Parts: sequence; C-alpha cells; structure tokens
Amino acid sequence: MAYSSSSSLIISPRKLRYDLYSYSYQEDSNTPLVINVLASLIERSMARTQRIVKNYGSSSSYASPPSSSTFILSSKSKNTNIFDCREIPDMTIQSYLERIFRYTRAGPSVYVVAYVYIDRFCQNNPSFRINARNVHRLLITTIMMASKYVEDMNYRNSYFARVGGLTTNELNKLEVEFLFLMGFKLHVNVSVFESYCCHLEREVSIGGGYHIERTLRCAEQIKASQHTDDERGYTQIARVML
Repeated sequence: MAYSSSSSLIISPRKLRYDLYSYSYQEDSNTPLVINVLASLIERSMARTQRIVKNYGSSSSYASPPSSSTFILSSKSKNTNIFDCREIPDMTIQSYLERIFRYTRAGPSVYVVAYVYIDRFCQNNPSFRINARNVHRLLITTIMMASKYVEDMNYRNSYFARVGGLTTNELNKLEVEFLFLMGFKLHVNVSVFESYCCHLEREVSIGGGYHIERTLRCAEQIKASQHTDDERGYTQIARVML
C-alpha cells in the first residue's frame, strides 16, 4: 500500500489499478486517485525547493557580472511572475485539484498531461520554482490546456476561470503567456504519456505497482450532459478568488 500525505488516504495498488483502468465518467464519479498522487508529488517538490532555498539561498559570496544569458533568464523570470497570486491562497493543493475535478469532471488523462506540461514548463524556465504563491494559477492553467488537448468537448475559458478563482481576462493572459514560455510545445505522444504514467506509479507503489489510465480517453458523454449556458453553471460554483 502507498500513503498519500495530501489527504491522509491509504492507496492500495489494487484500488488504484481498478480506479484508473475502470474509471467511469459519471456525474457521481469519485475523484480520480491520480489527483492524490499529483498533489502529493507537487507538495513534496515544493518542500524540497524550500529546503534548498533555506540551505543554499544565501551561500553565494560572490556576484558574477551580468551576461546576455543572465538578461534572458531575468526576462523569463519576470514573465513567470504572472503566475504569482496577490496573496497565498488559503487552499491546499489537494483541495484545489478536487475543486477543479468537481466542477469540470476532467478524467485522469487530463491530470497526467497537465503534469507533463508542468514538468516541461519548469525545464524551459530554469529560474522558475513552484511555490505556494504560484502553484494554484499554474495548476488551473495547465489543467485547462491539458483538457483542451485531451478531450473533444470543453468548457470555455470563462468557466475554467470561475472554477479556478480568476477573472476571464486573468486566465486568458496566463494561457497566452504559458504558450510562449512553453514555445507552443504542447504535443504529448503515447510514449511520453506512458513514461509519465510510470513515474506517477512509482510515486505510490513500492512493488507490484498500479496502472494509471493508459489511453487518452475523452469525457464526451459527461461533458455533453453537463454543458449548459455559462450563467447557469456559475450559480452552481462555490466562489473562490486567487
């Protein structure tokens, strides 16, 4: 069995395997277990970054002269600041991911692809560090874009913005900035998808393993039944602001 610190949930390989291979897109579907795994992984990454900053943040004694690459990194760092919230949201990563799922019903594949995007984003922007101030905006942006990539039917940006606690204009700006910082490289082929599934599997399984959904499945049926006009959808969404 594996333990998810995000929600104090004991996840067994058998339960994970059943949940992610037999996931059903229904209105009363349980939260995909991959959400617990992703939340735990991001929280540990943030904790590791905090330790590094604490131990080595002020260790450098000499300042090197600025170079052209320094200015490029500085410019990129300035752009990534767009993901910073005005104040640190009083909502855990686990709760935020569960909120997104509750209102969008995005399937397991969407969260795997979102994780791919987050990893690529961090690789393309070495000065960027996921922290409590930027993680929520990064998550809603990557999940929205992963949903557009994976699924045939999607909600509008205005709906995702409402779910994520942003204005439509804010989320539109995040989407555009994210695309440029990613170099518009959003394609995820089967082998890449498989490799990230395996990585997430290793995070919670010590022998035996479980299998995250292996196919880029579409939530067409549930989306078709849930697609209503924006105003009706807004009345059903608990308000939150980042």
